Amino acid sequence: MADNAPLTEDDDDGPFGKPLFDDPSARALSRVGVIDVGSNSVRLVVFDGAARSPAYFYNEKIMCGLGKSLAETGRLNPQGRARALSALRRFALLAEGMQVQPLTVVATAATREAEDGPEFQAEVLRETGLKLHVVDGDEEARLSAQGVLLGWPEAQGIVCDIGGNSMELARIGEGRVGKRVSTPLGPFRLQQISDPKARRAHVAKLLKAARTSLKSTGERIYLVGGSWRVIARLDMERRNYPLTVLHEYRMTPQGLGDTLDWLAAADLAALRGRTGTSQERMELVPLACEVLREILAVFKPTEIDVSAYGIREGTLYEHMPEKLRARDPLIEAARMAEKGQARIPGFGRKLYDFLLPLFSGATVDRLRLVKAACLLHDTTWRAHPDFRAEACFDNVTRANLGGLDHAGRVFLGLALLHRYKNSRSGSRLEPMFRLLAEDQVQAAEVLGKAMRFGAMFSIGDPARAGRLSWQPKKRLLELELTPAGEALFGEVARARFQSLAVSLKAGTRVTTLTEAR
Repeated sequence: MADNAPLTEDDDDGPFGKPLFDDPSARALSRVGVIDVGSNSVRLVVFDGAARSPAYFYNEKIMCGLGKSLAETGRLNPQGRARALSALRRFALLAEGMQVQPLTVVATAATREAEDGPEFQAEVLRETGLKLHVVDGDEEARLSAQGVLLGWPEAQGIVCDIGGNSMELARIGEGRVGKRVSTPLGPFRLQQISDPKARRAHVAKLLKAARTSLKSTGERIYLVGGSWRVIARLDMERRNYPLTVLHEYRMTPQGLGDTLDWLAAADLAALRGRTGTSQERMELVPLACEVLREILAVFKPTEIDVSAYGIREGTLYEHMPEKLRARDPLIEAARMAEKGQARIPGFGRKLYDFLLPLFSGATVDRLRLVKAACLLHDTTWRAHPDFRAEACFDNVTRANLGGLDHAGRVFLGLALLHRYKNSRSGSRLEPMFRLLAEDQVQAAEVLGKAMRFGAMFSIGDPARAGRLSWQPKKRLLELELTPAGEALFGEVARARFQSLAVSLKAGTRVTTLTEAR
């Protein structure tokens, strides 16, 4: 979002719009199921809750290897086919038990390219009642790119989705999917070229053609797919990166190149144990590394980002009405969490309005983090008081949230930690604080201590008890009390107000409405 963009108010929630939980189109998406029949795995995902920021009600994956021998035989792998059919029988029953509606079954490269693909489709329909929608490469690329947009509305660049038998690329920007290209660059395909030099030349040739078609060079690349996620997780391992959340993990070309060099000489079996990677996934890593090295050489990206969302989330996006697509996934997820977990749902917006004078010069990007923090400030109240602060931090930094980079996660987590605790020193979480600049750390502390004061100053609506104002040039924090607020501004409230002032390096002035007049 652009810095210092003007804010517009509506009847309810300012620049973030009104909640959509009671809108019929949002209610219709309360539980959506997607089965992804890929070349390597078969997965059932059931999404539940606020559709704009999907909650994973159920998620199960079976590594079937359906397309493992496709390049050699032209047919589906027999063992993989049997495993896939078994998985689909189970998934059909699970979806029925969860009353999933709608349930979409998408099959990609292996099923569409195999000679016995139509036979497999018919068998699945006969045995499970599930109709496989076999998509072509262009449609696969579109759905995968839509998944990136679901979790990353402002994404702009090239989506690169690697599967077992193919790799799809798509241009995205301004909330839309543009030109798409499908290539046979999945690891199962590349296994058929035994000579490393010939394989490298083959990969480079296909990527150069894709680059020309997409008219791309020097852009951001968004990686989608299990093999890419494994490489990103290994990059974290090499860097000793403190936050092992893959979504919106960002790598530089130089840093990723260093990781690819490191992996070429590494003991992958040992790394598999350290990172919890399956053997089936790790077997594909060397070939995926070769493709990624050529992507760096051919596309010359400015940055490489990881998206945990892909074809399954893109299928969910397909079901969403346009007005839901336009919403901020972070704010929608925070609203949903408050509705289901806070002691007083709806108080978060009132707290945000009360604290807004402290952030009068903030950018829209900062305000959305302030808004999210206020909505989430009370969602871990059931945790034991001794661990509530760290539970807040853990919940938000490791949650499945879209529209939130790693620095934003830590900022939110630190603000919520200070919502329950004055000091952060000595915390086991300190390694993650280094993802923020010092001024961001201080800003998170201010927000946390502001919420700590506002949340207990008044239970119903702090605006009825008083009004905050902040004069940054004078370093003066003011609180104007209503008659009810005078009684509410007790000893604990005073102490928390003073703590907020200390974090602002400010003096204080407390007045009443009578004095102000």
